Order: sequence, then structure tokens, then C-alpha cells
Amino acid sequence: MSITNQLSLFLDVVQQGSFSKAAALHDMDNSSLSKQIKKLEASLGVQLLNRSTRSFALTPAGEEILGQAHVLIDTLNNIHNIADSYQSTPKGTIKITSPVFLGQEYLQPVISQFMQKYPDVNVTLSLDDKKADIIADHYDLAFRIGKLAESNLIAKKIANTHFAIIASEAFLQRHGRPTTPEELVELPAVIYSNADTTLDQLVISENPHGDNFKSYKMKGSYKVSDVRMMVAGVRDGLGYAVIDLYNLNQNIGEQGIVTLLTDYVLSSKDKAVYAVYPHRKQTPLVREFIQAFQDDIGDPPRWVSHVLGYASMYR
Repeated sequence: MSITNQLSLFLDVVQQGSFSKAAALHDMDNSSLSKQIKKLEASLGVQLLNRSTRSFALTPAGEEILGQAHVLIDTLNNIHNIADSYQSTPKGTIKITSPVFLGQEYLQPVISQFMQKYPDVNVTLSLDDKKADIIADHYDLAFRIGKLAESNLIAKKIANTHFAIIASEAFLQRHGRPTTPEELVELPAVIYSNADTTLDQLVISENPHGDNFKSYKMKGSYKVSDVRMMVAGVRDGLGYAVIDLYNLNQNIGEQGIVTLLTDYVLSSKDKAVYAVYPHRKQTPLVREFIQAFQDDIGDPPRWVSHVLGYASMYR
């Protein structure tokens, strides 16, 4: 293996924070990766990492060489990207993971158009509302909804989140229309819940059009891990729900559903639709696909049109 490739491995070990994650990134086993780092140290004549059973730390020489490795690898990546940009059409394989509904409703049309436009591109799409390990599972691109956790991954915001409180007319006829958050949370709710996440907190302004927020625990006897079933439960009068509009695929008025407490403000701090990818996977193919998806959903995203007059609500 060339010293350039060994430096690339060294860089990934430090960036990923572990030998195992760096090995997964390169489809290697830990022992093979460790041997290459030791060969690099032998070739350079200095120790780069102080290792213990469960961790490592950079040596002073490792700190300096790490900085130069960044420059070298970034330069090589730029050279490859320049060369790729002069290819007539994108080609290669892109492996994507996405939440189920986002993939079914919004990603699939983009994939179909993308593959028809670029026949030399292969796409693998995995749909799961549980968050996959992008590095370990070798994904080139993941779409995430909500607040991102801290990581070494790169994130590009695709669209803002747009929340609404919804209920059916039949539900309101039985329970009455709430006029405050306190009245709302006394009513039964339809709550999204899977193995990773339960979204049973309503974070809303204390007063209409206010900027002080309060969190309320929602009460619900129906918890469901599929957003289509969640909307169906609301439509059937099982409860109200707090929903991100990307979970809708048609106008809520056509389903007998209305919005509630629209003069209050729903918190969306640090929440958005993101495209997430490993640092080493910023390829022209990935960038081209992200742009195609962003162009397709528009700005504001087209799901906002599913609630008539949304632009003046929850502000």
C-alpha cells in the first residue's frame, strides 16, 4: 500500500475516533488497518499514535503529520473532483438510506428521474425509520429529519421543518375545539413512536404569537411507528397529532382534517430535513443527487401546500 493510502487511513482513524469505524469505512478488518498504521509509522520513523486497549491519542509528531495529511488528501480529492466534473455524465453507485415515508413519497420520484437521466448510475435505497450507522453500513448518503446528533459526518440542510397540530372534524365534534395548549393536551393524541424515538412532547409558545416556549407531555392510547397510519388515526378521530408537513401527501381538507391553535408558535429549533454523508464521500455523484432532490421538493418545499394558508400559521 502506498504511503498516500496509509496517510488516508491514518486520517480516517483520527476523524472517526476509532480503528473499527475507520476500518468499516474502507471495508477492512481492524487488524489489517492497524498493520498499515504501524507500517506507516515504520516508514516515517516516528510514532503517530499512543494506543491503549480501548483508545488512542496523537503523539506530537502525529499532530503535525495529521495537519499535513489533511492538506495532501484534500488536494488529491480536489484533483479527482475536477476530473470527475469533466466527465460527460455522472456514473457509479450511490447507496442511500432514508425514513420510510420520505423515501416512498419524495425520494422515489427523484431516483426514477435521476436513473433515467443518468443510465450509468446504480442506486441502492434502504428505507427504515430507525437511524442506520452510515459508516458501518457503508452508506454514501442518508436523509435525516429533525435535530441532528453531534458526529463527524457532513450535513446539508435541504428544507426547514413545518409543524402543525391537526385533528378531524369528527374528533372536535366529540371533544370540543381547544383554544389553549393546556386544553389541547388534556385530549387524546395520536403519537409517533418507534424503537428509537417517541414524539410525545408538544413544545409550543405559552401565549399566542409569543416567543417563550413550554413543553407539554401528550396523552395518547394510540402510538404508531408509521406516519401514514398516524395520519389515518387522526382522520378516523382517534386523537389529535403534532405532525411535520412532509408526512402529508395530500391536502388535509380533503381528508376532513383541520389545524388547531394556529395563532400559537410551534418550536422547530435546530430541526430540519438534512442530507448527511461521510466526509470522505463528498463525490460529484452524491452532490448531483442531493441537488436533484432539493430542486424537486422546491423552496418552500411542496408539502407546505397540503395545508391551505400555512404561511400565516404558527408564527
